[in-house]
Amino acid sequence: MHYQYVVILKRDSEHATNVLSFLLCLLSVVFFLYSAVSSIGGNQGLAYFHTGISIILIIGLIISLLSRRAGRTQTRYRYLLLAAALGWFASPLPWLAALFILLAFLEYQTKRPLEIGFDSDRVVINTLIRRRYDWSAFSNIVLRDGLLTIDFKNNRLLQKEVVDDPEDDDDADEKEFNDYCQARLLDASQK
Repeated sequence: MHYQYVVILKRDSEHATNVLSFLLCLLSVVFFLYSAVSSIGGNQGLAYFHTGISIILIIGLIISLLSRRAGRTQTRYRYLLLAAALGWFASPLPWLAALFILLAFLEYQTKRPLEIGFDSDRVVINTLIRRRYDWSAFSNIVLRDGLLTIDFKNNRLLQKEVVDDPEDDDDADEKEFNDYCQARLLDASQK
């Protein structure tokens, strides 16, 4: 669907997600290497498999650390978490594989930009589960100084910073957006 306005909000949880993903992959490496060493006399296939998964995870973690030091802001651990899930399938705790698959999916969701689409008949908040609201659900919507404030009629308040747009340096769009929202809110209250 095409929206009249789309506002992209900043995400606050990216650093915590990166730290958690890194630690989980590192703990998986430790467990897989321990499993490989302890099964040397027994199941050679499992030892080779866990060693291979450990090598993949170590290389991936080193690459992610180097990319963070190089200034790359967006680091993805999704594939490393999925690789760790493969290793957990072959471990004595295979239920952890499902947890790692879920965490890989949630890692993607926490890093996806949060978008709010404003159309003539509704407002759509694009989260994990897309939420749609009629304009009549709001008492006020204001964008000022890079801060979007959405005031619901049920006394709920959403206030988030907007992602800076390097191509947009004037406040005309802010005023235009606020005028558009006030007109939609006025139309909704008269219905």
